[in-house]
Amino acid sequence: MVRSTENAVLSFTRRGFLKSLSRTAVVLSLEDVLKLARPAFGQQATQAPKGSARQAYKAPPRAAPKGAPSPVTGTPLGVQFVDVAKEAGLNVEMIFGGEHRNKYLLETTGCGAAFFDYDQDDWLDIFLVNGWRLEGFPKGHEPVCRLFKNNRDGTFTDVTMKSGLARSGWGQACCVGDYNNDGWNDLFVSYYGQNALFRNNGNGTFTEVTKEAGLLQDRLRWNSGCSFLDYNKDGHLDLFVGNYIDLDLKTTPLPEDANCTYKGIVVACGPPGLEGGKNLLYRNKGDGTFEDVSEKAGMWGTLGTYALSCGAADLDNTGWPNIYVANDSTSATYYVNQKDGTFKDQAIEAGVAYSPDGKPQAGMGVSIGDYNRDGMLDIVKTNFAGDTDSLFMNLGDGSFDDRTYQAGLGINTRLLGWGVSFIDIDNDGWLDILVANGHVYPEVDGTQVDAAYAERKYLYRNLRNGQFEDLSLSGGSGITTDAKARGFAVGDYDNDGDLDAVVNCVNAVPQLLRCDSTLNRSWVKIRLVGTKSNKTGIGARIKVVADTGSPVLTAKPGTPFAQIEEVRSCNGYYSASDLRIHFGLNDAKKVDLVEIRWPSGAVDTLKDLDVKRLYVIEEGGKILKNEALVPARKKA
Repeated sequence: MVRSTENAVLSFTRRGFLKSLSRTAVVLSLEDVLKLARPAFGQQATQAPKGSARQAYKAPPRAAPKGAPSPVTGTPLGVQFVDVAKEAGLNVEMIFGGEHRNKYLLETTGCGAAFFDYDQDDWLDIFLVNGWRLEGFPKGHEPVCRLFKNNRDGTFTDVTMKSGLARSGWGQACCVGDYNNDGWNDLFVSYYGQNALFRNNGNGTFTEVTKEAGLLQDRLRWNSGCSFLDYNKDGHLDLFVGNYIDLDLKTTPLPEDANCTYKGIVVACGPPGLEGGKNLLYRNKGDGTFEDVSEKAGMWGTLGTYALSCGAADLDNTGWPNIYVANDSTSATYYVNQKDGTFKDQAIEAGVAYSPDGKPQAGMGVSIGDYNRDGMLDIVKTNFAGDTDSLFMNLGDGSFDDRTYQAGLGINTRLLGWGVSFIDIDNDGWLDILVANGHVYPEVDGTQVDAAYAERKYLYRNLRNGQFEDLSLSGGSGITTDAKARGFAVGDYDNDGDLDAVVNCVNAVPQLLRCDSTLNRSWVKIRLVGTKSNKTGIGARIKVVADTGSPVLTAKPGTPFAQIEEVRSCNGYYSASDLRIHFGLNDAKKVDLVEIRWPSGAVDTLKDLDVKRLYVIEEGGKILKNEALVPARKKA
């Protein structure tokens, strides 16, 4: 598709000019870079006064231009999402902040979730991060994080108390990975306060080893999104932890004292005007402990701050993982791996820092995937109410093009996005997009100025021509029912071959969105086990080639029917999805090729695999498991 004139001009004035400067001997100060990076027509140049609230965003909705003909436009969706949380046993109310009014921004962010197969039976269990309230709780009634074991019949059993995961506090995000390479995936949970690393003991229990692992912090931090990644490719999982705001409740102004308002409504102050936190990077020393290398690795040399979610992947096809961070009310951060233990923030040069018109956005969630099947990983990011969400198409030269409007995501601006995921909802081999919405301010309920606090979801179907179709109202009651959603994870919890979602909600029970499909299309799942690479296989890239019968309209002629995906520790907003990588295959009768590029540099190739099966593949090409998944004996 041809880039619009508006985007071409913006590309030259911001991204193109800065990229050209990087090839010269010109040395710019941080102030110079900020001036160049902020176009005169969009960006405020002054610091917001302490005690400000977010601005009301104004991005008028705009439909996508007419693109190449799509083979699926107008056809029935074929899937319905149904919330079966109650029947499945997810009946615990998750707590976070005040229910009707929030004094501080701390009460607004909510928590993440994980589809986490902690006992390695290839049935997805569920972990839900829990929160707190300012007034606290009586002893013995504190809310704690929850672990639900999959009963393999569509229901779950709460095993929290015997698991060792019953920790309380202002929980935020979670991420999954085998940090000590003992064959069992571990769990990290970020907090406002002290983070927690839980070592999986392999017997259904966990031990908190935060102190022993060297992850105790010497000051109060508002830790946010997290991800395990092997940034130096030594076979040991390192840990990235975003930081939102350096928040001290003793000095932070109350809404009424600072006159913090959103569209005339008094709301919690911030983040503008408050001190942003500094992101953290911990290097795994290979002996079960971590070393804080944040400053020397370049985590603090960024333009944007107020980090919420993150995504780690090889976004420039160099074989090394980079980190993209959604920042609230400022430019996003894109840490590019320098392959020497350091990173550089190149968000502006890469074109992923701002909106199409050069404005900072209030980024919330991040998901990564190859939506147009060109062999390069793209980025989708959720943003605040009144703004569009963002879709960044990878151009393959280290930069991205904002395709939000061209792809059809600019049609929606009213709701406020949190959790987001690229997800092949109909198994046609093309990544769709699911967004969990919910307003940040409970005070909007009962007013006429904005959407309600609880909001429905967005569901976008991939039209296979670079564009998406909004089918939210056709996606089933699980999509159209309003919810106070924050994080959500994606995975096939009932092993029936389609992808489901679990949603963590604010001051409500969670949602379990079961995907019911009538399509009976092919698929394959792949779980990796590293040997020289980290045991979880995080950072490994999988390419699957199969004759899906669906033309790749955005690819060059003669391009095989290939899909790529990487194993990642986190996804969406504060959450972790199934580590078994799922590929929809449409009408394919077999998988022609599976190619795995491991972080170690090893490449494994397997040919002529059966469809509708799970393959567990060890580094070196050995198939440890090849089985047809048996769906849950009964559905909730």
